[in-house]
Amino acid sequence: MNNETWVPSIKSYWRDLTDFVFSLREDGEEITLNLNGEHSLYVRINSSQVRQTTGVDQKALEVVFQRDRRRVSLQFDLSMDQASDKNLLERILAQARAETAAIPEDPFVVSFKNNGRSEQDFSGQFPPLDEILRNLTEETKGSDFTGFLAMGPVIRANRNHLGQDHWFSSNQFFIDYSLFTVNVDGENKAVKSNYSGRKWNSTEFQKNYKHAFDQLQKLKKANHSLKPGEYRTYLAPGAVSELVHMLSWNGLSLGAYKKGTSAFAQLYEGKQKLSPLFSVRENFELGLSPAFNSLGEVAPAVLPLVEGGELKNFLVSTRTSQEAGVPSNFSDINGWGQEYMRSPEVMPGTLDDSDVLKKLGTGLYLSQLHYCNWSHVLSARVTGMTRYACFWVEGGEIVAPIKDLRFDDTLFRVFGSSLEALTSHSVVEPVIDTYWQRRIGGSRLPGALLSGFQMVL
Repeated sequence: MNNETWVPSIKSYWRDLTDFVFSLREDGEEITLNLNGEHSLYVRINSSQVRQTTGVDQKALEVVFQRDRRRVSLQFDLSMDQASDKNLLERILAQARAETAAIPEDPFVVSFKNNGRSEQDFSGQFPPLDEILRNLTEETKGSDFTGFLAMGPVIRANRNHLGQDHWFSSNQFFIDYSLFTVNVDGENKAVKSNYSGRKWNSTEFQKNYKHAFDQLQKLKKANHSLKPGEYRTYLAPGAVSELVHMLSWNGLSLGAYKKGTSAFAQLYEGKQKLSPLFSVRENFELGLSPAFNSLGEVAPAVLPLVEGGELKNFLVSTRTSQEAGVPSNFSDINGWGQEYMRSPEVMPGTLDDSDVLKKLGTGLYLSQLHYCNWSHVLSARVTGMTRYACFWVEGGEIVAPIKDLRFDDTLFRVFGSSLEALTSHSVVEPVIDTYWQRRIGGSRLPGALLSGFQMVL
């Protein structure tokens, strides 16, 4: 089945199947159904040659069942055989009834409501696969180009027995790749980059690859040794992304604040502040992920979280709103029961990309960070490592690569007292996780110029 017919066929099957489930509902029962689907092609490339291609077609159905303030959630993969799937759903409902009869009441369980209807289908514009692969392999020939291409439609859908009906599909791609070399010190070095979207443009990919290849040439030089200390630093969007991701982990969650584990508790209480240059918002108008959550509640299209350095809103799920007695903004919760950002956007500044090195002067240019974690969550202190194309800059020129360094600094400095400028150009950093299924989403971010960033090892 091709991409053009796959989405409509799943949409029709999904609605027929969910109508069948709702017809089995008994008095007092609440049922919500969630669908995660993908029709993906995965291609692995090593040394600019195609090594493996794999097709994945899967549709995971979640049945959320409630009765008498008790909830269970059960999942299975659709076979697309109607008789088989209906038979399994009947057994799942029987299991859900038995389980809810055996578990205690949940005082904060969220009753289902009809949160309306929505339907978004984002089509993709791709040339034939042979042309894309030829573009990738010929453009990168002669380099140790290693990458992972994923493309095809993904689906998220939600319906409940009250008439709520939400649908989101997006035919999209990403190529996540690295280039490798060995520098004059005999140390392995690499550049990591990605190109993504819903429309493949060979010129844009060539521009993306050229930037990565130019960085690779600079990595061949001898390392510049650095001691622990504070350095003037430019964080490229990929590095900013890792730090912004921390805000979804004990950062902007009202649930985390109420439990005493929020990194931004001091910001909310007026004990710390961020730079007036820093603003972040949840922006579903980017089209990276659906605005409806796992309950089918629809979040505001745009929700300011931090504006001009001031905390405007915590992310609040309906469960947390019931616990805390505050209005919900229909955030979703992760596996730890905390609200998280699903489509974050950091607002850009005024620094032109062409002026970054000149404004940096002497210091560190960090393309990416990794292994980020809280070193002290209540003071918003983050630790992690530099990664891939990271350089020492002198007089506005890249002069040498650096060995990996460990940083340890607070977000109140990074996005506060140390923040000098944000770039005027933002880029989309896509979610590239494919564990169990292809995830969707991403963030839009500028680069950040810091007057100081603390390196400890």
